[in-house]
Amino acid sequence: MKKFHPIANLFPLMQGDELNVLAADIQANGLREAIWLHPDGSIIDGRNRYRACLSVGIAPRFQLWDGQGSLVSFVVSLNLHRRHLTSSQRADVAVDVLPMLEEEAQERQRWTPTNVEIIPPSENEQGKARDKAAELFNTNPRYVQDAKKIRREAPDLSPRVRSGELTIPQAKRELVKRQRKESPPLPSDKYRVLYADPPWSYGNTWSGGEEKFSERWTAAETHYPSMTISELCAMGNDIKDITESNAVLFLWVTSPLLEECFPVIKAWGFKYKTSFVWDKVGHNFGHYNSVRHEFLLVCTRGSCTPDVTELVDSVQSIEKSRTHSEKPEEFRTIIDTLYPHGKRLELFARTQAEGWEVWGNELRKHTAS
Repeated sequence: MKKFHPIANLFPLMQGDELNVLAADIQANGLREAIWLHPDGSIIDGRNRYRACLSVGIAPRFQLWDGQGSLVSFVVSLNLHRRHLTSSQRADVAVDVLPMLEEEAQERQRWTPTNVEIIPPSENEQGKARDKAAELFNTNPRYVQDAKKIRREAPDLSPRVRSGELTIPQAKRELVKRQRKESPPLPSDKYRVLYADPPWSYGNTWSGGEEKFSERWTAAETHYPSMTISELCAMGNDIKDITESNAVLFLWVTSPLLEECFPVIKAWGFKYKTSFVWDKVGHNFGHYNSVRHEFLLVCTRGSCTPDVTELVDSVQSIEKSRTHSEKPEEFRTIIDTLYPHGKRLELFARTQAEGWEVWGNELRKHTAS
């Protein structure tokens, strides 16, 4: 019996009737495609054909891989044209080859004439491996990244993606729903200054196919657990309980949700007063125009005009960072300048900030890592 090389396990073995059909075909028509062997004699491709041959008493025919180039690329190229896999399924399989691609890169680059130096792959090398895996499997690098995250944070969903029961976007939505349920309780103090960047849910649907849906699907929903307008409104009583009778709320919102955010403001016990505009300088995808700005709405409860009479320019032109949804610290500085007095709380926070108490499940995940 031939041994199976570990790389052959990337793709599932046939079982039951499926294997019997293959065996019957080989018995009737012979083995059309040779079984590929590694130079060490193990099978790298053709386990199902090998097993089928043995079951009907036909001598297998072998072909030796020449050892040139990438073994991963070679085996993947042999299998993809035989298997009808969705982009999501290919991405899930691609996660299995990431360590192999990283190892191949190390073998090419991390060596001396006398010994091999074992060095953990850097973040850059991992990114290159992800992009290479996506290219090999003809899928989206974002899909591979998401499939890896699903494998790590919700391993029970990964087999459902592999089987085709779930797409990557569907698995991501299930993951963020679970994360949303893990949100920590709000603090119990009273706050005068609130700053919030809610995880707005855009509720997008997309008819351009599975992969296009992943690309155009709300970026927020692929990064953290989003919340609907009704879910945000339902926080109203809790927000009121921790807010002073005279307080101010600085609320981030994008253009598509500008109208929908006002019920949230009302439910939280505030009234809209004015806004700042963040000019991001760079452009973003939009359905009607190339969007390069976001709004920071200023809302008050009771009487809460600024403590300082300085008039800050309402339009701030600041290039956006590469971190998803990260807001410029200049806006926090503006808030601290206008309202230096009172306890302050950032809702849906993702980082700690000096002088601020923070709340949010993304923050909790970050600080626990």
